[in-house]
Amino acid sequence: MEILDPIFLIKTVGLLGIFAIVFAESGLFFGFFLPGDSLLFTAGILASQNYLHIVWLVVGSFIFAVLGDNVGYWFGKKVGPKIFTKEESVFFHRKHIQRAEGFYERYGNKTIFLARFVPIVRTFAPIVAGVGGMKYKNFLTYNIVGGFFWSFGLILAGYFLGGAIPSIDKYLLPIILIIVLISFFPLIYEFKKHRRLF
Repeated sequence: MEILDPIFLIKTVGLLGIFAIVFAESGLFFGFFLPGDSLLFTAGILASQNYLHIVWLVVGSFIFAVLGDNVGYWFGKKVGPKIFTKEESVFFHRKHIQRAEGFYERYGNKTIFLARFVPIVRTFAPIVAGVGGMKYKNFLTYNIVGGFFWSFGLILAGYFLGGAIPSIDKYLLPIILIIVLISFFPLIYEFKKHRRLF
């Protein structure tokens, strides 16, 4: 379908639309299905073709990625404890908060940074960090570092590849598939390393 084509999506929503998608995917519950990685990489390619302004693209994407994570964190911090007080609830149980607190106390910094590069996980990680009571100073630091490498890295990779490879849009789908597969490696590695926590 044409609407699933990242080039079509970017040309439809424009720069502000890209920022909105990055914001939603970075920390809002409903944003987990949005195409963050492929969107930014493709936007970088289009910027190499002068369709988008590269400076506005990278700076804006970085800012909205960090803002989205912050919204997710504060949502988890403010709403999470109220949701997780129901002992009879299957999903929203007090034990989940205690588990999240222990997880982020031990692996929080690494989790926030790595989650930025893993689809779906990056949407929920800041929310769980807020629920688990991760210190905001630590969260913000690793949120900024992760957001910087994620946004700048993907966009600039697309930008430089777009400028170096003629007609790169012909190879866009296989490249995006590779990016998605690679993005799951950190999650798989950490899951195997600490699987006893789950």
